[in-house]
Amino acid sequence: MKNENEIRETVQKAYSRIANSSVELQNGCCTTSESEPCCITHDNIDLQSLRIGYTEDDIRAVPENSNLGLGSGNPIAIANLQEGETVVDLGSGAGFDVFLASGKVGKKGKAIGVDMTQAMIAKARKNATKIESNNVEFRLGEIEHLPVGNDFADVIISNCVINLSPEKQQVFNEAFRVLKSGGRLAISDPVSLGEIAEEDKRNMDLYCSCISGASSIDSLTNMLENSGFVNIKITPQNNNLNERIVSAYIEATKPLS
Repeated sequence: MKNENEIRETVQKAYSRIANSSVELQNGCCTTSESEPCCITHDNIDLQSLRIGYTEDDIRAVPENSNLGLGSGNPIAIANLQEGETVVDLGSGAGFDVFLASGKVGKKGKAIGVDMTQAMIAKARKNATKIESNNVEFRLGEIEHLPVGNDFADVIISNCVINLSPEKQQVFNEAFRVLKSGGRLAISDPVSLGEIAEEDKRNMDLYCSCISGASSIDSLTNMLENSGFVNIKITPQNNNLNERIVSAYIEATKPLS
């Protein structure tokens, strides 16, 4: 297995190619091979989005090219966003979930996307110019070191991204820091239902495809508890990515201080 910096660099390169590609994508299934297309083609991103929990209204509500088909579920569906809240999306890509969140929190709220890939940030910001909205912002940064202040957000969302981090405990530590007292996590991410083979763990194509970086439910629970979260709920969905990996909704709360 590569070291943490090598993993991060490989993932960044893979998703930069996605951002710069006009090819439609399926479930973030990237390859790291320079000689092949970055992602498996898919004939209908909208159909895939409907399958993982989005609605037709969701799809119509966002700017064109903001939905790249990279999600494993719909974190907005479990976030219970309220008017005036501040939302931070970890690994926001081209902005799909940020734009949906911005509509939920309204003009008095704020939706901020954070992504480590410059090409994704550029794409998201370009998408933002297509709509009239003053409550959307995209920031370049790593989810392990969020460019956001302490006690800032009411809600943190993320969609099929945390599994890509080589420092998952640090991601949850940062999420805890950034959330306000009583703030909540609403995440969709792959989880492992069984042991991942060592050979698969070393396969960076599988890692970038949201397979070999997935954690078990017990491991995720322990990391969330270690960060200080309570009311932890991890719910597998009927959306298998392979025989050992399934999409799950991950919910937790920062205790009231």
